[in-house]
Amino acid sequence: MIEITSPSNEKFKFFKSLLTKKGRDEWGKYIVEGIKSVNDAISAKCHIDAVILREDMKSFQVPAGIMVYCMPASLADKLSDTKSPQGVYAIINKYEAKKFSPKPNGAYVYCDRISDPGNLGTIIRTADGAGFDGVILSPDCVEAYNPKTIRSTMGSFFHIDVIENQGPQVVAEFVNSGGKVFGGILTGDTKDYRSVDYSGSIMIAVGNEASGISDEVKKLCCPVKIKIVGQAESLNAGVAAALLMYEACYYRLDILAQTVQKQD
Repeated sequence: MIEITSPSNEKFKFFKSLLTKKGRDEWGKYIVEGIKSVNDAISAKCHIDAVILREDMKSFQVPAGIMVYCMPASLADKLSDTKSPQGVYAIINKYEAKKFSPKPNGAYVYCDRISDPGNLGTIIRTADGAGFDGVILSPDCVEAYNPKTIRSTMGSFFHIDVIENQGPQVVAEFVNSGGKVFGGILTGDTKDYRSVDYSGSIMIAVGNEASGISDEVKKLCCPVKIKIVGQAESLNAGVAAALLMYEACYYRLDILAQTVQKQD
């Protein structure tokens, strides 16, 4: 265990740089905060460069072979953007950049210019819970490695593919290969989200919180709507995405159950 006691320490400066997108892009690494998140990263066998412990968290169990740094609260808490830091952090290598390559009959979410890290984290967490195969981010989405995004996923970030910088052309390719894309759009032929066919290869498009789905993606979507009974103008992006994902999940599970029943 290596002790760090000064804010001028080069390692500490490096750790702190990972709180910025510039630093994460420069070093190809990101920082994860919290006991659960760090344990989830360890369980998922992420490439962890180091674990950082506040002095009062020295008893935290770190697998052999991982470098451990210890520092006083006056330094450790500066690596956090939360009000009550838990004093446990991990430095992890970012995933290798890759292009979206859908699985046969896969289910995906396309995040089109989502700007709030909390919403993105909720969408990733829900996609994991609903059994989706991946979350695809447009080039101008909030960064997947934003600490608030990762914290909002509650560990799901390590269990589902999250692919960044995928433009509308990947949605077009998905449709051209036989996939269906569903998005919340009000047109003359918009259908209730509970009445469409979610079988086969599907994608749920979730638009920007303020302006919705972009025109390029919108023209590729099967338009669906979620009925609003009260006075709200619209639903939160994460909530709308969750409703669509779980409707698709139950639809696909019903088909699977019917197939098994016929085989029996």
